[in-house]
Amino acid sequence: MRKSNLVAASLSTIVLTVVLAGCSTAALSDAAAETAAVGALGLDATQNAEQIMAANDTEPTASTDFDYTVAQAVSIALQGSTAIASGAGAVIEGSTITITTAGTYVLGGTLDDGQVIVDTADDGIVRLVLDGADISSSTTAAIHFAAADEAQIALAGGSANSLSDTSAYAEDSEAGAALDSSTDLLIWGDGSLTVTGNANDAIASSDGLTIDSGSIAVDAVDDGIRGKDYLVIQGGEVTVTAGGDGLKADNEDEETRGFIAITAGIVVVDATGDGVQAETDLVVTGGSLAVVAGGGAAVLADADVSSKGLKSGDFTVLEGAGVTIDSSDDAVHSDGAIHLASGNITLATGDDGFHAEGTAYISDGTLLITQSAEGIEGQAVTISGGFIDVTASDDGINVSSSDGPDGDEAGGSATGTEDAAESTNTLLITGGEILIDSGSDGIDVNGAASIEGGTIVVTGTTDSRNGALDTDSTFTISGGTLLAAGSSAMAEAPDAESEQATVSFTFDTDLPADTVVTLVDSAGNAVAAFTTLKTTQSIVFSSDVIVAGASYDAYTGGAVGDTILGGFAHAGDYSAASLVSTAIGGEDPVGSVSGERAGARSGTGASDRPER
Repeated sequence: MRKSNLVAASLSTIVLTVVLAGCSTAALSDAAAETAAVGALGLDATQNAEQIMAANDTEPTASTDFDYTVAQAVSIALQGSTAIASGAGAVIEGSTITITTAGTYVLGGTLDDGQVIVDTADDGIVRLVLDGADISSSTTAAIHFAAADEAQIALAGGSANSLSDTSAYAEDSEAGAALDSSTDLLIWGDGSLTVTGNANDAIASSDGLTIDSGSIAVDAVDDGIRGKDYLVIQGGEVTVTAGGDGLKADNEDEETRGFIAITAGIVVVDATGDGVQAETDLVVTGGSLAVVAGGGAAVLADADVSSKGLKSGDFTVLEGAGVTIDSSDDAVHSDGAIHLASGNITLATGDDGFHAEGTAYISDGTLLITQSAEGIEGQAVTISGGFIDVTASDDGINVSSSDGPDGDEAGGSATGTEDAAESTNTLLITGGEILIDSGSDGIDVNGAASIEGGTIVVTGTTDSRNGALDTDSTFTISGGTLLAAGSSAMAEAPDAESEQATVSFTFDTDLPADTVVTLVDSAGNAVAAFTTLKTTQSIVFSSDVIVAGASYDAYTGGAVGDTILGGFAHAGDYSAASLVSTAIGGEDPVGSVSGERAGARSGTGASDRPER
């Protein structure tokens, strides 16, 4: 896997094209979030956008020269089946216009069933200024940059322009999109451009493609906008409707290319396939991005079509942008690592919300997963900050490796054939606010888990076959606050050997939803209060106020104090409440598998917990 050693890479300033463009208990407890995020697939998920882009091919290749003088440009008046040029550099044969010399050309009018070809060996820029141009072709591309040193499409201020191509290209055609370029292409300006790709893509470059500004709307049978080497959007308003992928960079032969960077602008994508798909890295650092993929979360994903919201081969970094995704397949997916560093991310999906084959790392920002099968999933999951709200029909957080016989998720349990100390399946939480509502396990770790900080409120399933917490190896807590509510048969708590103690309550009678539960210490002080979200049989609570060996009572019918997160408060009024359960700090919950899990680790017993 590429870029496994990027932590040692030198960091350079991103130039305009970039702007255009296993673990034992002790090991986990002593590790910083940055260390724990490295290891799964050998990738360092803590890298930010600047670091990721510095490792790509970031030398400017599309011109950044936005200046031109109309008086010095060649004017080409499009007149239906032909055109008239005001100067040299353009050869006109019927409805075919061939640009043979570098320079600026201003095109306006309508060209019916024609084409503009740029074919020049000159050094310098070939700039096509579209000023009210409407170009269509029934046989090929509307505009084809066949050869040019530097290529630009400029949209004249206030102008409306449109391009459309054939519905079937010849087998030997060099072009394959309505706006097609064989060299790096820059699109900019204050006008608008509508592009219809009737056969394949709407806009495509076999090198790189940069959109700087303008209002651009594309509708394509296949991919909407594709740059093979890179696709960079640094401004403008871009709207994409695609029968294939929406935005795409697909160079799979060069590890420093095949990336997508969105740094500014308003981008809206509706794609049958992937919304945004980068062969290598996908970086979103500014502007707003809204994606519908595969018809959205309400549509059953087609097994033969990848319909993910955001998809990368190596790294996905979300940093400072507003992103909304509604997808039938994973909302955010990487075959490598994902880092949410900042920004506001809202996801709805028919599959996983935030899925990394390696490490899923969240250091800051807001992540709202409103609908998912599994909310956050990775071989390693590390959370050091941010606000996270997960709604999942299956597991809220799932830590597992995709190492089944056919590449399917096999769970990757750290017990059995794999020693816990060597497992790369790890969960580490050192900070942040985490709220989970799951239809299965709230937190499911097929390996080792460690909580060192943060506030975590989990409402798990009412199904007795699963629990709010489920780990296969060591599960330690040394800081932060954890409240987990769910069924009791499979209830689990952090290990008794943890630095911070836990108290676990089991209720003889199920507590219905909207029940206020107040936890009280032996001195009569309320240490926590919680309003249940659904039927609850067990509550596990850990904070720095819990003392191992001390007695605690649970009352129902009181009132919560100032709510901190998801119905949880540090205090409550239980003066009119009823005592329903008593527990001792540091003891496993009644009916739990914690003891069996510990026995399995030490070789003295075997857990019969159903593997997921």
